[in-house]
Amino acid sequence: MSNFILPEPVADPLLALIGRYRTDTRANKIDLGVGVYRDHHGDTPVLSAVKAAELQLHRHQQSKSYLGLTGDIGFVEAYGDLIFEGTSRNIAGAQAPGGSGALRLAAEVFKTAYPGGTLWIGLPTWPNHLPLTESAGVQTKTYPYFSREKQQIQFDQMLECLTAAKAGDGVLLHGCCHNPTGADLSAEQWHSIAQLIAQKELLPIIDLAYHGLGRGMNEDLAATRLMAEHNPQTLIAASCSKNFGLYRDRVGAVYMASDNKEVAGRTQDFFGQIARRIYSMPPDHGAAVVRIILTDESLRAQWQAELSTMVDRVNSLRFDISDQGKSLNLGFVADQRGMFSLLPLDPVQVDSLIEDHAVYLAGDGRINIAGCQSDQIPRFIEALDAVGFKGVV
Repeated sequence: MSNFILPEPVADPLLALIGRYRTDTRANKIDLGVGVYRDHHGDTPVLSAVKAAELQLHRHQQSKSYLGLTGDIGFVEAYGDLIFEGTSRNIAGAQAPGGSGALRLAAEVFKTAYPGGTLWIGLPTWPNHLPLTESAGVQTKTYPYFSREKQQIQFDQMLECLTAAKAGDGVLLHGCCHNPTGADLSAEQWHSIAQLIAQKELLPIIDLAYHGLGRGMNEDLAATRLMAEHNPQTLIAASCSKNFGLYRDRVGAVYMASDNKEVAGRTQDFFGQIARRIYSMPPDHGAAVVRIILTDESLRAQWQAELSTMVDRVNSLRFDISDQGKSLNLGFVADQRGMFSLLPLDPVQVDSLIEDHAVYLAGDGRINIAGCQSDQIPRFIEALDAVGFKGVV
């Protein structure tokens, strides 16, 4: 046993940030780091629709036996109906442990279907995209997506880079509410990307984690539906963490939208095979809650109303930050959607915001808009000014 040696683990910077915030005793601290929705009290609430669904589950659930490798089929079908409404594709799907589990299943499918394929990932992106897909044995390359300094999508550079992709490569795209930038492709740009991917015979993989929190559910799902209709196969990794507030319950689903019924059927079987050798079966509770909500007319309406309130709060905060930050050229914040924006801050400025002003944010300058309370915005703007933030000139 003396040869058992593990390398020093690399600390997750966001988890370290959470720890620093919790131990900070300053009363005026602002938490813009952790990527969870917060209400006007600063809490991450359990939605009323979720509580009502959990009560139904408590009353009527008869067993805790296994559901099977692909999880709660009723949940998979109901969530798939929501995502793919209006499309004409054959859908394969499986429940997964959160959006991360769904991404892992999607990566395994891609690697198996195209063993020599490369997955193209836009930068900047969610920090776990590259480690997660590469740990599945997927080859990766990156393409430029967004300029933090200009606060602009680098669409021409993105297209130019993806022209180097070969048939059988994959392209990872954020379906809406881009993390960490909040900057989404326009409808015209989505059409161009969909056409390029189809022409070059690439496989689109859509990370769908924030649908319903940008411009509304149908608006946020439009790009995913477009991509599915334009391509023979499209993989989608979807999460219920944000739009249902089920973070700790780890509810996600992976889908394949295909123009070929046989391919969809084979993929359905393969989802179960992959799950068996990674985690066997997904947890049930959160998926059952979502199924109940989506299949109960009253609870679905209640959830949609609560989600609308969340969207209104986030977008209102964006407009307020933009308006109160005019002198710092923060107008771009109002044009972006979802919970995040990526500010052009250097590491020294980020450290000063945390150490000197108790404003907590990710090291790359990402802020969680929903973490800011309305009465904290003036102090947040003052702190940015104090560290020399210039916005976009």
